[in-house]
Amino acid sequence: MRLVEQAKSIFAELGYTVEGTGPVFRAERKWKVVHVNPVLEPEELPSATGQFHCFVARPDDADVLERELERTNPNYEWAIIVVDGDDYQVERVPPGPRASA
Repeated sequence: MRLVEQAKSIFAELGYTVEGTGPVFRAERKWKVVHVNPVLEPEELPSATGQFHCFVARPDDADVLERELERTNPNYEWAIIVVDGDDYQVERVPPGPRASA
């Protein structure tokens, strides 16, 4: 469960209000609600609702998780945060709005 606590800590440090007692929780800041899923089994994506999802994974699981998300092409924006010890980095950021000329 260390990954869950790390995920909650990351979002709290980023200024989000963290809600939920289980491994899957909501992080909310201003108008944005992110459904956060610490990933313990990268081949098994949770069923999900909502517009924004962030998956928190260990370094060994990040590539498998990204391939699975790209393969299933869910109908929500998603990002992956990779946690390595006390450090973390965003591995995949959802695309932003497209600009047209």
